Amino acid sequence: MLEINKARVSYGAKFGIQDISLRFKPGEIIGLFGENGAGKSTLMNAILGFVPLAYGNITLDGRDISRKALTRISFASSEHNLFPNFTANEHLNFFTTFFPRFNVERYYFLMNFFNLPENQKYRSMSTGQMNQLETIFALSQGADYILLDEPFAGNDIFNREDFYKVLLGILEPTECLIISTHLIEEIKHFVGRVVLIHKSKIVGDKTSEDLENEGMDLISWMREVYQRDEGRVGKVLREYRKDKEE
Repeated sequence: MLEINKARVSYGAKFGIQDISLRFKPGEIIGLFGENGAGKSTLMNAILGFVPLAYGNITLDGRDISRKALTRISFASSEHNLFPNFTANEHLNFFTTFFPRFNVERYYFLMNFFNLPENQKYRSMSTGQMNQLETIFALSQGADYILLDEPFAGNDIFNREDFYKVLLGILEPTECLIISTHLIEEIKHFVGRVVLIHKSKIVGDKTSEDLENEGMDLISWMREVYQRDEGRVGKVLREYRKDKEE
């Protein structure tokens, strides 16, 4: 289990994330949703140890995440973090060397699915191809927890729709997939749990079963959560209009 306990990241006087506590279990497919700057990427970077915690801790199966344990967590984003002068084949050699559980069969299946070139340098690929290749390596690394941060940028809708179906077909019951994306309408039927982050805090955490039992769809629930802050916004707007009229 990947457990986040009262995690806090600070950038000076500003919070990246505030007192976040979450548990992610094997077999879950989780959508991490929130506005730009809400803290989604910061949370993922904190899990990976890319940013230090000001408070709290993050553990994997009850232990601090060591460098060795990081082989059980993979990550892909749309920031193009692979080696720019490596081809896909050269990246494959690197990953199979350093990640003993690398799933070569899954790698070739996904390469064929996306029809990606094996001998073209990463830096010369299109934006969509770069994102696809990074996602392929995250999914093939052999990790138990797979973090995807806006992985579908630059991909057309037909590729994305097919990819969701492929993901459901290839994921093992032991794998946990956490996707951060703004494409909520597209993946709302794909995820089994939704975590909503707003202004660096977790403001909602529901499974699809929870929502169904409550007779709510995902978008309605999200709107309801965000409207909790509407009282303050409404007050500010009323004061603004009043000052303007005076």
